[in-house]
Amino acid sequence: MVRASSQNGTKTCNWGFPPDLGIRIPRPLGNGPSRFIPEKEIQVSKVDPRTQSIFEDAFAALGRLDNISLVMGFHPQYLENFLKTQHYLLQMDGPLSLHYRHYIGIMAAARHQCSYLVNLHVNDFVQVGGDPKWLNGLEGAPKKLQALGELNKILAHRPWLLTKAHIENLLKAEEHSWSLAELIHAVVLLTHYHSLASFTFGCGITPEIHSDGGHTFRPPSLSQYCVCDIANGNGHGNHPEEKLGNHQEVSGEVEVLMERMKQLQECRDEEEASQEEMATRFEREKTESMLVATAEDDECVPSRDVSRHFEDPYGYKDFSRRGEHVPTFRVQDYSWEDHGYSLVNRLYPDVGQLLDDKFQMAYNLTYNTMATHKDVDTSMLRRAIWNYIHCMFGIRYDDYDYGEINQLLDRSFKVYIKTMVCSPEKTTKRMYESFWRQFQHSEKVHVNLLLMEARMQAELLYALRAITRYMT
Repeated sequence: MVRASSQNGTKTCNWGFPPDLGIRIPRPLGNGPSRFIPEKEIQVSKVDPRTQSIFEDAFAALGRLDNISLVMGFHPQYLENFLKTQHYLLQMDGPLSLHYRHYIGIMAAARHQCSYLVNLHVNDFVQVGGDPKWLNGLEGAPKKLQALGELNKILAHRPWLLTKAHIENLLKAEEHSWSLAELIHAVVLLTHYHSLASFTFGCGITPEIHSDGGHTFRPPSLSQYCVCDIANGNGHGNHPEEKLGNHQEVSGEVEVLMERMKQLQECRDEEEASQEEMATRFEREKTESMLVATAEDDECVPSRDVSRHFEDPYGYKDFSRRGEHVPTFRVQDYSWEDHGYSLVNRLYPDVGQLLDDKFQMAYNLTYNTMATHKDVDTSMLRRAIWNYIHCMFGIRYDDYDYGEINQLLDRSFKVYIKTMVCSPEKTTKRMYESFWRQFQHSEKVHVNLLLMEARMQAELLYALRAITRYMT
């Protein structure tokens, strides 16, 4: 907000411009890096020395410290891995030219109408010498990038439909073909930005003041939020009728979850379900996940500025709607550890290792706490979240009992997970607030890291399996 001060009888703003000069001063639209997390919880001045060092390195490399990094700063170990991987994908030696990398980032983010990421990479694209004409729409880009549109679309919304024929079309195009190494680089970028769009919406990331959508020249309104926030349930106002009705239920939420984890562990120790029963439980959970509606489960009409980067409003669809049958993807037949990792490392050296470190960091990250409780083993809960996301994509782990998911993830949490992973642009502040209401914001950000990485790995598994099938 602009403060006025009086000096020699002349009113000036805090930049020292007299108001009659007609200079418009921008004012931030949001309060802090996130619409969902109070600004006082994300204060750069309060971070520990290690996080401060990571922030400084990020600023030195990019010339900016974006709001995604500030929110990820709750978990500095993960942030360090994330920034290292993203830096390698965008700026280090690799099969694709720099402007291609940023354009692919734009294409990927546009699938979820994530204007925050699109605008970030539009600026980077131009800075590294990209042709501004390409930004008029995918049809203005080279045919080679246009051909990537189909892969982008399927990976973002229905990766189980990907076949080796899609890969062949890209690798064997007469004039505009991709090399295997280029395609691996592109696939990693697409999956990175699809999943990062999920994190961006899931944490309510706001644009920085200098970015499009990050500032206004209008004076502050009384309400402090705009009409679109009200429409999306993102207003700062509370919903007393919800909170009153749920007060008793909320007060024991953490203890109930901890007790269920304890009981499940005892059941595990006592008896083990048969393979047939485990398979049945997976199919049941997969079917039930289709019945979990995302927020406002309807077709979203993309805004024009972002939609020009892709051709049609093709979105997430559940497996068996309209009679579509998708065979289960068994991790025992094709896994990241045994197959995907080595394929990526062979064709795009070091990236398989970087991705593996990032997946492991997100999956194993723990502070052994749940809300105010300390010395808690949260591995069962983390595994349930990861496996539920993979289950939504049809991916099955033979050694996991999917009956645990319904015990550990309640309906409001499942709605949040499904929306954030499959249709992140529909995520609202009310949905973020409605799950794990007694937990810290840092714990909810941790959940979002899990969701982001599980989604990325699921997409990668389908893409890399299709590439492997093409190669063999």
